[in-house]
Amino acid sequence: MKRLLLALQFLTRLPVPRVAGDATEFAASMRWFPIAGLAVGGVVAGAFSLGAQVDPWLAALAGLAAWVWVTGALHLDGLADLADAKSAAHGDRTRLLAVMADPHIGSFGVIAIVLQLAAKLVLLHLVPPAQWIALLLIPAVARIAPLVWTRWLPQLHDGLAARFASAVRPLDLILWTVGWLAVCYVAPALLAAPLLIGGWWLWLRRSLGGVSGDCHGAGIELVETGLLLALILSGEIIT
Repeated sequence: MKRLLLALQFLTRLPVPRVAGDATEFAASMRWFPIAGLAVGGVVAGAFSLGAQVDPWLAALAGLAAWVWVTGALHLDGLADLADAKSAAHGDRTRLLAVMADPHIGSFGVIAIVLQLAAKLVLLHLVPPAQWIALLLIPAVARIAPLVWTRWLPQLHDGLAARFASAVRPLDLILWTVGWLAVCYVAPALLAAPLLIGGWWLWLRRSLGGVSGDCHGAGIELVETGLLLALILSGEIIT
């Protein structure tokens, strides 16, 4: 339970009991990231469903606002940092890491955030109200991804994400894979998750040679958006 609370404290702004943990416990909290994602999904789906009682655009705006609030824009910050770093590095690894460590945001970071928020807003507008359960599950499935990236990518530097490197066990991946397959029964669009997670893993390996906290955050954002798109496309195909 303590590790779950640590995961909720780290990934959400939900008013959970505050607990303290050592480095080992904090690292092990990563195993609970998908459950924290389920909490995020509950807030998003709830706000979306309330807005859908009035208008599809209000549903989209409410869902997006809830998404940003409950995560504290944590992953958007990672996306912005990575966009700034890639634009400034020009193949220089030292420069890339320095820009990623800079707390300030540049023009490419702003553009990345705007495009990401716009993409989620439009896609949420296209989600039928009856698909609220998919919105509940998408953040949870997206947070399985960091376990995969941590397990099979080297750490770019000795930062926050490096603490998780030794915490992901094969058993964790097996259990969450089984959980993912189970939820695909009620939301088949989630079958796209391995393609999105694997695609980001491949991009990180080829472009950066490893992973960091910012890479995890950016990847979670992009996997969520990709799963929203898969949800829309699967509905169009069925129709």
